[in-house]
Amino acid sequence: MERYTAGIVLRGTEIKSIREGKANLTDAYCAFFGQELFVHNMHIAEYRFGSYLNHVPKAERKLLLTKKEIHKLQIKLDNKGLTIIPIVLFIDERGFAKLDIALAKGKKAYDKRASIKEKDIARELQQRED
Repeated sequence: MERYTAGIVLRGTEIKSIREGKANLTDAYCAFFGQELFVHNMHIAEYRFGSYLNHVPKAERKLLLTKKEIHKLQIKLDNKGLTIIPIVLFIDERGFAKLDIALAKGKKAYDKRASIKEKDIARELQQRED
């Protein structure tokens, strides 16, 4: 529905792992804790040259947005069925890690069944062609 670009608060070796491409957004989601937005379940692998000071791979990470954007997101999350999901993690031209997040609407149960049915039909057609 809406997209935002947020900065991320990182610790120590996390930025080095992100620059190596060792981050995974699968199963990641964003949630509010008080007046702050955090990303949960984002996996950033430990830095291979890190020592005992290496970071925790699945730690919660604070997202940096303006107060206006945070307030707008909080109001929209009060509507049922909306969630904030991370889309793309990238390094900007200044060398800072940024996360594109989107306000998304979840599927209803009947929508999920229709999607599964379409995938099954496409898979069967693909197998017949092979």
